[in-house]
Amino acid sequence: MQPLILAYYFFAGITLFSALFVVLSRNPVHSVLWLILTFFGASGLFILLGAEFLALILMIVYVGAVAVLFMFVVMMLNINFKEIKSRLTKYLPLGILIGLVLFVELGLVFGDFVPALSPKGDKNLLINEEIENTRQLGLVLYTDFIIYFQLAGIVLLIAMLGAIVLTHQRRKDVKKQDILTQIYRDPDNSIELKDIKPGQGL
Repeated sequence: MQPLILAYYFFAGITLFSALFVVLSRNPVHSVLWLILTFFGASGLFILLGAEFLALILMIVYVGAVAVLFMFVVMMLNINFKEIKSRLTKYLPLGILIGLVLFVELGLVFGDFVPALSPKGDKNLLINEEIENTRQLGLVLYTDFIIYFQLAGIVLLIAMLGAIVLTHQRRKDVKKQDILTQIYRDPDNSIELKDIKPGQGL
C-alpha cells in the first residue's frame, strides 16, 4: 500500500475517532480536547489534498484561538451537570426527531454518491501551476464565491452581535461608571467642606 494512502487512512481515522468522542464525552473539557485532535486530523487531510494554506489556517485559527477559547470558557463556567441531565429527558424526543431527519438526509446524499474512478484527472483541471495555492484560493473566493463569502461574514457578525446583546445585561446591584454624570456634575453639590477641630476625627 502506498504511503499516501496510509497517511490518508491515518488522518481520516483520527478525525472520525476524535469527532465521535467529542459527542460522546461527558466532560466538556474532554470534548474540547477531542475537538482539538479533530482539527489536527482535518489539517492533515488538507495537507494531503495540497491545500496547505487551509491546513495552517485550521490549526492557527481554530486550534490556537477558538478551541482554546472554548476550553477556557468551559473551565471558568460553573456548569451544573445535574441540571443538564435533568433537562435531557425533556428534550429527548425532539433530539431523536432531529437525528432521524439528519440520518435520512445523509442517506439520500450517499445513496446517489458515485466515487470517481480517476480523481487525479479531475484534480489537475483545477490546478494552475503558474499561480500559488494561496493566491488561487483568494481568486476563487473573491470572484466566483464573493456573495457567499460576504454572506458568511454577515452571519458571523450577526452571531457576534447577538452574543454581546444576550450577555450584556444591566444589573442594579453593580456599580458602573457614568461618564456623562461625572462631566456635567455641579461642583457646589458634589463637594462638602467640613470644619474638623484639632484632635477629632471625621
